[in-house]
Amino acid sequence: MDTLAQLANGFSVAFSPNNLLWCLVGTTLGTAIGVLPGLGPALTIALLLPITFQVAPEAAFILFAGIYYGAMYGGSTTSILLNTPGESATIVTALEGNKMARSGRAGAALATSAIGSFVAGTIGTMGVTFLAPIVVSLALLFGPAEYFSLMVLAFVTVSAVLGSSAVRGLASLFLGFYLGMIGIDLQTGQPRFTFGLTELLDGTNVIVVAVGLFAVGETLYVAARRHAGKDEIVPLRGSLYMTREEWARSWKPWLRGTAIGFPIGAMPAGGAEIPTFLSYVLEKRLAKKPEEFGTVGAIEGVAGPEAANNASAAGVLVPMLTLGLPTSATAAIMLSAFQSYGIQPGPLLLDTQPALVWGLIASLYVANVLLVVLNLPLVGLWVRILKIPAPQLYAGILVFATVGTYGISQSPIDLILLYVLGGVGFLMRRFDFPTAPVVIGMILGPMAETEFRRAMTISNGDWTVLFTHPLSAVLLALAFAALFGPRLYQLIRAWRGPRPEHVPGDA
Repeated sequence: MDTLAQLANGFSVAFSPNNLLWCLVGTTLGTAIGVLPGLGPALTIALLLPITFQVAPEAAFILFAGIYYGAMYGGSTTSILLNTPGESATIVTALEGNKMARSGRAGAALATSAIGSFVAGTIGTMGVTFLAPIVVSLALLFGPAEYFSLMVLAFVTVSAVLGSSAVRGLASLFLGFYLGMIGIDLQTGQPRFTFGLTELLDGTNVIVVAVGLFAVGETLYVAARRHAGKDEIVPLRGSLYMTREEWARSWKPWLRGTAIGFPIGAMPAGGAEIPTFLSYVLEKRLAKKPEEFGTVGAIEGVAGPEAANNASAAGVLVPMLTLGLPTSATAAIMLSAFQSYGIQPGPLLLDTQPALVWGLIASLYVANVLLVVLNLPLVGLWVRILKIPAPQLYAGILVFATVGTYGISQSPIDLILLYVLGGVGFLMRRFDFPTAPVVIGMILGPMAETEFRRAMTISNGDWTVLFTHPLSAVLLALAFAALFGPRLYQLIRAWRGPRPEHVPGDA
């Protein structure tokens, strides 16, 4: 009952006229960003981080959450009509959605995508509502050693999953560690890696790093890869309403996709890509008309992955709010926004900032309703957004990033750092190094250092405390298995060698 009472207070925050407006702006902007290929919620939220210096935290996070949810909805429009995923999580949607559009069933594909997103987003938000207090009660059992081990597990799993290889992911993570260590060491009072610049004594601003890597770097990368031709947009034909048969074929995939997406999104190595692929494979196996997959397009192949996509977006919020652990690029950017307000997500957040947390959760229910209204009737408007000239779009992003960054501190050093990191972000994307672990390492690295020092102080320098505490030992064992398990498995398979083939006629 306490959870329902807190949620009721959250709705009183979310339904204030000011916050409702921010929710509408966020969902609209997020849908538009999701529709545009190459852009995503992480880049958009990074661009908007400077507003944290002017706007109340409740309004800012309602805006950011609306953008996050909206981009999950909008990405399906591009995948279905253009066969170009707006987000990596909507790659699977393009497999069947675009084939449905080319067979004259674009309306049904868009409808099952929007309604499935609403169902999954609502159920996922209910999961956040009732699961977050349980996770908090468990997290209160953690001491410094357990927190350090949990962060090590998050470092390893997130770096391994977000990159094409664990080595690239860990290299990006250590770059983030380095950026996070710049400034004055709070324990010794000594400056670290400042190169004699007084502007760096307070450390590198996480907003500058996030905007440089995600906005400037991503924009340079997308602009550099822009092809000369134009993708063919499949015209929207037929009704936007689904037939009775299509409803019957969609509602079970919606529920199955939600059941797959939410728990995986809440894991330290979660994200949306894995559950969408798992949902697609499951629906292909369970389909009553498997011949439609890969030919004319199967509606189950759109309904399930889209539900998994949106449910995982809700699941990502659980570890971010309750443990302070970002499991995706967007969550890492949102965590940096918390730091801009001087708020530390974790087990005490629900007690210290109840209006913020419960107002944010309540706004997610409102955002889901707004997104259904925005996506189904206004799909023609979102298709027109695809016709925005790319050079003007990229130039506008760079101008916005520059003005927003300079407005934070009016420091030329920040602008230099912005474009240096933008160049680094471009090279990382060019050579397939993930950028999300940089921000995760920058945010969690100093926190891990602090928890490690606390553990050593409590144990009088005995580092075995990390292994004698059962929970800490289990978390470190999981991290070891995540890092070395796949390599050991490959070595064992190579050592055993290929199995001999059976030759007919042999005894």
